[in-house]
Amino acid sequence: MKNKIQPTQKEIVLRDNDFIVSKTDPKGRITYANKIFVEFSGYSQTEILNKQHNLVRHPEMPRAVFDLLWDTLKSGKEFNGYVKNMSKDGSYYWVFANVTPSYDNNNKLIGYYSVRRKPSQEALNVIIPLYNTMIQTEKAAGAKDAITASMAILSDKLVPLGVDYDQFALTL
Repeated sequence: MKNKIQPTQKEIVLRDNDFIVSKTDPKGRITYANKIFVEFSGYSQTEILNKQHNLVRHPEMPRAVFDLLWDTLKSGKEFNGYVKNMSKDGSYYWVFANVTPSYDNNNKLIGYYSVRRKPSQEALNVIIPLYNTMIQTEKAAGAKDAITASMAILSDKLVPLGVDYDQFALTL
């Protein structure tokens, strides 16, 4: 399902005790969404279930971050990071996400489990300019080279700090 929603400049801010929870199958289709997810996404349970999780992907999210997310999950590790999501009405909301692969008793991947919470303003003060630079770099590089160019921006930020993205995200 291609998202045809036009983004707005209206921000929705999670409450301090909100936790957005969702589960997907291995292909990223939503199999569970809690009430907070439904509230912030603006979609009904019926509209969300069995849809791709990227239904809430904001176009101002660097492609490189999602590439990193999927590479991390495919390696069997959990991902921690900052994500700008878009509601059905075009408004946006920032989350700090923890995404974990889920396995059955035979160690077969059955999907992904994600818990998102309100990010700190201090973290967003670092993430927003970084992501804006990454997005501009992706646009300038063109579709073919966007992720590579954007990852170089991220690497330039992380290498001097001696951390990977997960460690960086957890320390903000």
